[in-house]
Amino acid sequence: MLRHLACAALLLPLWLNLTSAADPPNVLFIAVDDLNDWVGCLGGHPQTRSPNIDRLAAQGVLFERAYCSAPACNPSRASLLTGIAPSTSGVYHNNQPWRPAMPDAVTLPQFYQQNGYDVLGCGKIFHGSYREDSGWDEYLKQTGDPKPQQLPANGIPKTSHFDWGPVDAQDAEMSDYQMVDWAIDQLGQKHDKPLFLACGIYRPHLPWFVPQEYFEHFPLDQIQLPQIKADDLADVPEAGVKIAKPNGDHKKVTSTDNYAKAVQGYLASIEFADAQVGRLIAALEASPYADNTIIVLWGDHGWHLGEKQHWRKFSLWEEADRVPLLIIAPGMTKPNQHCERTVTLLDLYPTLAELCGLTAPKVVEGQSLAPLLKDPAAAWDRPAITTHGKNNHAVRDERWRYIRYADGSEELYDHQEDPQEWTNVAEVPKNDAVKKRLAKWLPMVNAKDAEKEPAKTAKKPKLNSTSGTVTLKGQPLAGATITFYGGKGGTRATGVTDENGKYEMSTPDNRDGSPTGDFRVTISSPKLPSRYTNLQQTFLMVKIVKGDNVLDFSLTLP
Repeated sequence: MLRHLACAALLLPLWLNLTSAADPPNVLFIAVDDLNDWVGCLGGHPQTRSPNIDRLAAQGVLFERAYCSAPACNPSRASLLTGIAPSTSGVYHNNQPWRPAMPDAVTLPQFYQQNGYDVLGCGKIFHGSYREDSGWDEYLKQTGDPKPQQLPANGIPKTSHFDWGPVDAQDAEMSDYQMVDWAIDQLGQKHDKPLFLACGIYRPHLPWFVPQEYFEHFPLDQIQLPQIKADDLADVPEAGVKIAKPNGDHKKVTSTDNYAKAVQGYLASIEFADAQVGRLIAALEASPYADNTIIVLWGDHGWHLGEKQHWRKFSLWEEADRVPLLIIAPGMTKPNQHCERTVTLLDLYPTLAELCGLTAPKVVEGQSLAPLLKDPAAAWDRPAITTHGKNNHAVRDERWRYIRYADGSEELYDHQEDPQEWTNVAEVPKNDAVKKRLAKWLPMVNAKDAEKEPAKTAKKPKLNSTSGTVTLKGQPLAGATITFYGGKGGTRATGVTDENGKYEMSTPDNRDGSPTGDFRVTISSPKLPSRYTNLQQTFLMVKIVKGDNVLDFSLTLP
């Protein structure tokens, strides 16, 4: 099989902006994975560098008290994208495929497609393998990322992807950069229909592997750790302690002197993600769509970094449930608006439908945020509900967080007096009225658990013999390094071209060949002209079929 791949400079079309006030609005839908309230505009950590998200928040309405419907990727995203709460669907955890549980649900992409939009997406929007092709006119799946040479990078034994450290790579080698590049390309094209463009940014999801320069912005000896109360779990019921798992991740981090390094990795990953948001917004602002595009940026849930001796998401406390949420709606929102009402990601589906003059499906739960976009101080009597597992819920209003577990045990925190949720006041008699009032909002329906995905047995990738040539402007390119990456982003095979531009692949274990299926390739060479430095580490997508392969790369430059 012979394939010719061309890399050419992108020439953005110069076409006039013919949009008018009567045109249906476009939607730019930005998801940032595992991003908690450490962004600068929410003030979660004093050292965060998120200038692009902060600048974007200043252009519209920033929701100060926005919460996820579930503190895990799959149930949070499934509920947002279907408008159906976890307690209604039974999709509570990451290992529960959402579509079998909601076979008739119309997802947000499908909804826009049915209403005449071009629906395009890239990166992580749905959770992992549960993404479905239906509803997308075009979709670019996220790919893997470069990794440190030595794993685990943090030195914690058997840590899997709970890892952090810099990678010797350029931004352009990262999957998120490639996803944003693709989204930018869509903004550079003329669309005959209104556009719904979803861009999912994976960082700061684990592992926290981003280019070295981002780590350098946060010197280890200057890292500020979260404030931790040593006996914070003393007044937490057993159900909560079981979730916290103090002898799990937290013990691993503290016993290996990794706390500052972990915080550094998270901060570095946030800054990297923020840089990608900045590139995307700059492209929108330079495009003909700038004045008629609704912008929504959201995180799927929060993240613990040692608070309550807990790491990751998967809890009903503030750190795991609070999310960044900002909306810019041309003609409705004003700059520098802050909303302190309690809202959830479940509210986004009906909100976007209303902003676009559409009617959401009747099964969609949540409440349109349009009144709060017009007036962030408008009356709003709805607390936010977060669910983690069947019959485990948190109810959050503007002052209180009330948690009730399936076994009936409770937690109650007064954010006016205790913003860090250090003191559980559920047993204080004078708070009985508060608990009773908040308990009225607990879901009346607690659906049975959706079916879980069967465990899969990992198989080693099959290898094929691969060789080929690399030419630049029709001439052999000698000394170029060709690198193939496996499905998880690690180097799978490498080759170097000879004086005739020919190469043969070799793998770390001295076997010939490359992965099967879709994978990425970089071509790097100091002989590439300096003005084409973006090609010195350029990702190409390649599809390999079983059997012998010859891959010829023809680099066509302007």
